[in-house]
Amino acid sequence: MKYSGSIEINKPKELVSQLFADPNLLHEYQDGFIRKELVKGKEGENGAVSKMYYKYGKHDMILTETVVSNNLPDSFEAFYHHKHMDNIWKCKFVYLGINKTRYEYEFEYVRMSFIPKLMSFLIPGMYRRQGEKWLRQFKEFVEKQ
Repeated sequence: MKYSGSIEINKPKELVSQLFADPNLLHEYQDGFIRKELVKGKEGENGAVSKMYYKYGKHDMILTETVVSNNLPDSFEAFYHHKHMDNIWKCKFVYLGINKTRYEYEFEYVRMSFIPKLMSFLIPGMYRRQGEKWLRQFKEFVEKQ
């Protein structure tokens, strides 16, 4: 399963990518985010591995993030592992003017266990909507800065 899109943010590219890169700000726009712990490497560098902790109601979720390619302020790519699924996330920040940036994104789920696969069949667009919600929340957060 793969999807892509873009969102325009009314702030300079450098500020957008700076806020995007700061793991201490994830709680500002990702629902349920608790913390991010560096496991290996240097934060944000290619090959760095981190654990990301989330809480949704009574459920805890732990993702392992591996930075594949960090070319900020232009682009970022990471691989995310969860016990039930793996995905690749690619994003680009495109200069549209002094105070306008287009955030282009692509999500690809490369492995899903039975339950997440069934959920994607029964509720098409569920994963896409969650990703797009976080992007809208990121836009709102950045534009308040």
